[in-house]
Amino acid sequence: MKYDIEEKRKNKRKIYLDTNLQIIFGITLTYIMAVASITPAFPKIVKELNISVKDVGLLITAFSFPGILLVPFLGVIADRWGRKRIIIPFLMLFGIAGGLCFFVRDFKLLLILRLIQGIGAAPLGALTVTIIGDLYSGKKLVAAMGYNSSIRSMGSAIYPAIGGALAMMGWHYPFILPVIAVPIGFLVLFNLKTPEPENEVHIREHLNIVWKKLRNRQMVGLLVVSIILFIMLFGSYMTYFPLLLGNSFAASSLIIGLVIASVSLIAAFTSSQLGKIIKLFPKKIILKISFILYAIALLIIPLISQPWLFFIPIIIFGIAHGMSIPVIQALFAEAAPLKYRATFMSVSGMTFRIGQTLGPLLMGIVISIWGIGGAFYAGAGLSIVMFIIIFRL
Repeated sequence: MKYDIEEKRKNKRKIYLDTNLQIIFGITLTYIMAVASITPAFPKIVKELNISVKDVGLLITAFSFPGILLVPFLGVIADRWGRKRIIIPFLMLFGIAGGLCFFVRDFKLLLILRLIQGIGAAPLGALTVTIIGDLYSGKKLVAAMGYNSSIRSMGSAIYPAIGGALAMMGWHYPFILPVIAVPIGFLVLFNLKTPEPENEVHIREHLNIVWKKLRNRQMVGLLVVSIILFIMLFGSYMTYFPLLLGNSFAASSLIIGLVIASVSLIAAFTSSQLGKIIKLFPKKIILKISFILYAIALLIIPLISQPWLFFIPIIIFGIAHGMSIPVIQALFAEAAPLKYRATFMSVSGMTFRIGQTLGPLLMGIVISIWGIGGAFYAGAGLSIVMFIIIFRL
């Protein structure tokens, strides 16, 4: 009887109070800072380092590129060696390389350190959602993904504001933030309790099983949607929205950070309510709604002539972002068993890196032809493409 009471109390306990999930939140807050905290400093970086607006996007591209090559490989290793053996050393590399960027004043050397920092960040995003998939299932899985996405969005809100404030002292100050990854690594080492896979399958057979699962029509569609989503997010929004605010509206780095923060706060609130939203709508409908909202928000941005009117697309974009990411992650996590999940989620994470890498480059080409407004119209077009893909699926 006493055991049953304890079990009921455990089941009724709020999932975000779970120590393991809180450590995952810490990892999530760590790896997302590498982009979110530095974008408000982009206008100053362009000026102080005497580079072009198009070149500043390379700070995101250099960071993201290693993940395209490493994430799938590291996922296989995590399925065979265990999650913690991968997360801990890569957290340390992320923190050390990222912190060294603070001391650099040469753009080429800065790109090299960003590349190394990107190697450290490569497995972190995929393995955090992998561990969530290992720990939870069913409605708890969707709720946990929602909370983690909410934390990620809150970090995306906080870091631009912090980065913008730090950039007022100098463009390089936001680059000191990643050193927090080092103590987080020790926290993972001593406190994270997660089931580790027992995988004796030959690596070739392991990859064949994952490949067969990924060839599923719905999985292919989700992979394509994920790539397009992150191209739009890191091209239209993360890179060129701050530049639009700085160049067209003379906004300071602090104001740019606050504007980006408001989008993320709305996304965080929306994600935190995903456990309720999923009871009202199936996942496919939630994705359709989010892609329509993305398109509307991006179409509005280049038409705005008064800064205060940006609250309209900010709210719309934030709601869309708060729904889309955790639902896509939950769909991927549900599709793979424990001993293949890290590989599966790493392939999913690779789409994030591909989009993060290609987004600034592709939108840079767009603005060189049609001006900065073209980046937002192109992003709206990509949102419609995502809607069509989900509709056809």
